[in-house]
Amino acid sequence: MTAPLPPAALYVDVKRGPYAALGLDCWGVERDARRYPGPAPVIAHPPCGPWGRYAHRCEQDASLALVAVEQVRRWGGVLEHPAHSRLWAAAGLPRPGELPDAHGGYTLHVEQGWWGHAAPKTTWLYLVGVPREAVLLPALRPQPTGLVERMAKTRRHLTPPDFARYLVSLASLAHPRTP
Repeated sequence: MTAPLPPAALYVDVKRGPYAALGLDCWGVERDARRYPGPAPVIAHPPCGPWGRYAHRCEQDASLALVAVEQVRRWGGVLEHPAHSRLWAAAGLPRPGELPDAHGGYTLHVEQGWWGHAAPKTTWLYLVGVPREAVLLPALRPQPTGLVERMAKTRRHLTPPDFARYLVSLASLAHPRTP
């Protein structure tokens, strides 16, 4: 039996984000994450702007998030997006507490502040191939008081290193998917 492949990080800021330092295969703008060929499970961070409250001001490509959903469904792993993202309705993703979808995917509600973000940053994780009983949340959940809106735009989207390690641990549990 071969060892599981480490997950790939898709739609990430390769230069400023934490995933390259964790030794992952990173796919950002330069490598065009839409072209990720598999077979390792993925951690997908597609642009959230087109799916949030300020979508009318956003110039990011909304289709990237839909591609990311398909990649998570194909290879297993986790997709991270803001809580209440319109992506959930558009892609037919189950909301937190709902039954798994036809792909076995389910949604977990977390706060990035639990892993060191300066703001609570309420987040939903869509997981496919990750056994629900294996998902553990941190024991201590400090409540940061910062506001994402007051953060520099260049820092808002960055994943806290401890949260990145948590997402890697989740995606690493994903059962191999059949293309």
